[in-house]
Amino acid sequence: MSIATPANPTDAVRLVGADDAPWADTGMGVLLKVVRFDSQHGTWVILNRFHPGVQLQKHRHTGSVDAFTSAGRWHYLEYDFFVTAGSYLYEPANSVHTLHVPEDNEEDTDVCFIIEGALLNLAEDGSVESVSDGPGTLEAYYALLEAQGDPRPNGLIV
Repeated sequence: MSIATPANPTDAVRLVGADDAPWADTGMGVLLKVVRFDSQHGTWVILNRFHPGVQLQKHRHTGSVDAFTSAGRWHYLEYDFFVTAGSYLYEPANSVHTLHVPEDNEEDTDVCFIIEGALLNLAEDGSVESVSDGPGTLEAYYALLEAQGDPRPNGLIV
């Protein structure tokens, strides 16, 4: 049996295996992997591993976000549900929320986020304090890897 080569190399299916991209320690109880960044569409895909007790800054996304949780549990302080392992969450553009991982979790929480556009970190008064986007997150990931002595992975989909 022969395997066909795509007529257009950009049509090739690409894989980022578990060991193709190391975890970068953000120093805030969150480990990060950037696995894909599409500058043409403004889409970025990250894996986060949250330690128990982590709380992120209240934020708003300029585009939609899809999230799949593979381990642990977390929630948004503004909602009365928990996201648990095996759950999928959709966030429409412009939703505002504060991610929190309960302190009583007995394991880390692993979430894959597919993000369109930018993440706007909000100050107490609702003003934008800082902005995270695909290019900035990719560069921060590379800098964190360098700081911890890991080389830049060459298996990322960019």
